[in-house]
Amino acid sequence: MGWLIGRAEAVSNPQAARDKAIAKLRRLAELDDPEALVVPILIDAILLVESMRGARHPMPLLPELSRSVDELLREVTILEKSEEFAAAAE
Repeated sequence: MGWLIGRAEAVSNPQAARDKAIAKLRRLAELDDPEALVVPILIDAILLVESMRGARHPMPLLPELSRSVDELLREVTILEKSEEFAAAAE
């Protein structure tokens, strides 16, 4: 499978690499079950970030991934807390 982004570009120009990835991922909506492909990747990203927190030799782009994972988890936690609050108010 050909891919548009190499390691050198991902490290030297992360924004251009992100733009290329977004352009490619826009096609996800055309798949039969995009969630079946995306959710396992999100789980792997979460586990990768958690396993690398505090590592002696940080990986390139790990800080960005950590921020993205933390934001995702924060938003999901807000949803959970909102549901709990709504259920308690009933």
